[in-house]
Amino acid sequence: MKFASGVCLITDDVRGLAAFYAKVLQAEVAMDDTHVVIPLDGGGITIYAKAAAMEDMGFCFDTYNGTGRCKITFLVEDVDAEYERLQALDMDIQFMAAPTTYPWGARAMHFRDLEGNIVCFV
Repeated sequence: MKFASGVCLITDDVRGLAAFYAKVLQAEVAMDDTHVVIPLDGGGITIYAKAAAMEDMGFCFDTYNGTGRCKITFLVEDVDAEYERLQALDMDIQFMAAPTTYPWGARAMHFRDLEGNIVCFV
């Protein structure tokens, strides 16, 4: 089995969530109301309109959407510098944890996206 190397986030606000990730990840994206792909080294993030996803896939996403039970992790060069950069953005990002060095040696910070999903920079 091979991992697909991507994450798909289901939302009612494709443009808003795509703009959030484009800014946070410093990525250029082509905006759309239904489906946006943010390419990244090693994979990517897809932002998909909930109504279109439910129609296309045939099941309801309401129960699971934005529960915060999912964590998306990105490897960055300098967690502290990224923390300062994100704080300076005019985005009102909800940080859950400032940069912290954990007992296993990883330095990371955690924040939420606009849908409540947990984002980690490590």
